[in-house]
Amino acid sequence: MVVAASLVVVAGAVAGVVAAFDDGGRASDEAGPPEVSASPRLAPLPAVPSPSPAATAGSASPSPSPSARRTQSPTSAKPEKKKQERTTTVAGRLYRHPDSQVLDWVRSHSGDPRHAVIASRIAEQPAAVWFADYAPQTVTARVAAVTSGGATLGRVPVVVPYAIPGRDCGGHSQGGAPGLDAYDAWIDRFAAGLGSGEVIVVLEPDSVAQAECLSAGERADRFASLARAGRVLKAANPRARVYFDAGHSGWNAPGKQAAWLRQAGAASPESSDGVFSNVSNFHTTADEVAYDRRVLDALGGPASLGAVIDTSRNGNGAPADGEWCDPAGRKLGRTPTLSTGEARIDGYLWVKLPGESDGCKGRPGTFTASYAYDLASS
Repeated sequence: MVVAASLVVVAGAVAGVVAAFDDGGRASDEAGPPEVSASPRLAPLPAVPSPSPAATAGSASPSPSPSARRTQSPTSAKPEKKKQERTTTVAGRLYRHPDSQVLDWVRSHSGDPRHAVIASRIAEQPAAVWFADYAPQTVTARVAAVTSGGATLGRVPVVVPYAIPGRDCGGHSQGGAPGLDAYDAWIDRFAAGLGSGEVIVVLEPDSVAQAECLSAGERADRFASLARAGRVLKAANPRARVYFDAGHSGWNAPGKQAAWLRQAGAASPESSDGVFSNVSNFHTTADEVAYDRRVLDALGGPASLGAVIDTSRNGNGAPADGEWCDPAGRKLGRTPTLSTGEARIDGYLWVKLPGESDGCKGRPGTFTASYAYDLASS
């Protein structure tokens, strides 16, 4: 996203602190503090005008994410090949971590009339766990808490390292490690918590697609760190599957995105298992499948490389006018699964937790029941 994923509400260890948001006096509309970092809002969406109130000045509301500003459809895409090299190879069921904002809300609002819909359609689904704060002393234990929980149940967790320096080009989701050396050391500690079971790593949303704001030298340094990160993660746990940032179908053209991804190590099996797209965005699954295959074709590398797609909020596609902040009329997308039936598409994931606000229907990054209910009941 050009300006940022979804605003990041950073949590400390496995217990963060999120301020309550007064939604017209309905403070109970939001969950209590999440135990792991709240999902940031990545790429903005081409959207329909949202009737939701604009965030007040001075609030932490996000600016249009890169995707919002980059809504043009790629024009240099090659015709999609009908013959694809392979189908999904990731085994197992996805893991639902017991600590999340939606589960906090469900546990404390059993009498709310929206409870049944939110509990059954959102809270019961597995979603990614974000690590958006730079806390090297605790990150190993926090990652291990998630991966060991998945291993105990024989399920596959999805984790999101989000601490690259200069993330979000200094926008509302800015933050991360103080420098690339510090980031490399943080990744070492992150990798130490991966364990030995299956795990999916969605590596640094926006880090590649949003690299336009960096100088050529800064971009080369970032890509070198990302390539290193992939190698470190896969060396720490050979069963870890690491995916690199491909943006989304309304952002960079496949050839341009693939060229950057190649520089970031995404074509090397020592660093990468492929790419991810549509994180915190709304583009249709069909558009993302076609786009990801074109990126993979342009990327090169082994036929084993695949893609995972964030389907958490793309049930109605992206708004036509580019609205990015909690746009009206959206709905949940496909249920998370590692069995897509689509060649080279390894999984449909909920990377962005449905109901976590972009900043208009609640404080950025916080779970807002009214927004979750709208998504789940559309």
